Amino acid sequence: MAEKDYVALNRAGWTKSNEQYTDRAAHGAWAQEEITWGQWGKPEREVQMLPELAGKDVIELGCGTAYFGAWLKRAGARRVVGVDVTPAQLETARRMDEEFGLGLELIEASAEDVPLPDESFDLAFSEYGASIWCDPALWISEAARLLRPGSELVFMRGSTLRILCAPDQGKTTNRLERPQKGMYRFDWDDDWEGVEFHPSTSDMLRILRENGFQLLDFRELFAPGDAKDHEWYDDPPAEWAKQWPAEEIWRLRLQRP
Repeated sequence: MAEKDYVALNRAGWTKSNEQYTDRAAHGAWAQEEITWGQWGKPEREVQMLPELAGKDVIELGCGTAYFGAWLKRAGARRVVGVDVTPAQLETARRMDEEFGLGLELIEASAEDVPLPDESFDLAFSEYGASIWCDPALWISEAARLLRPGSELVFMRGSTLRILCAPDQGKTTNRLERPQKGMYRFDWDDDWEGVEFHPSTSDMLRILRENGFQLLDFRELFAPGDAKDHEWYDDPPAEWAKQWPAEEIWRLRLQRP
């Protein structure tokens, strides 16, 4: 598959991010014992959106520095494969894996075109990886190909409401900044120059159904009452996210005939 126009932009953005923040944050994230979610670190023991991991084969699509994959392996997954298009992020992930000795498999590839066999995994996962930086029509189809029948897909992305309140320039506001009709691809050129994908909730459900996925659970996350703005990921502001859900987690099962 020929590389899409947005891949180089996003790779450049994450190379810069790795230099400025994610590389130095990686050790602390890998060392974390507890699985947490999103911008404000909501603990999985409260959220409860992951399936049983013991003995499972897991693929993380858009793994970045692979800290979440490390958590999944530590929680009992038999095999964890991380896929990402940014060499700098994977270099950090490999260094962390060597230090922590968890045995993750790391592949440089797009989550839209993964060089692995059909029906190889019990869980496909993405936390702000392929879930926002890849075309949903392509990465969700690829996830379905990689999963065994009856296996699960879990992914996290920003909420639809948050995207609707995000202007082209500046931080998320308390008003609607863009139409919902036709939302799909967003070309950012503010603090981050890159391309994000965010179909509306109904369009995402349609894409998932067309690829054989059945919705098991859907969760909208708010910032906790004592949340402060994140050191690096400071949009949306914590005060906004205490009032409206900034993030959402989807859990689905593949119902291939």
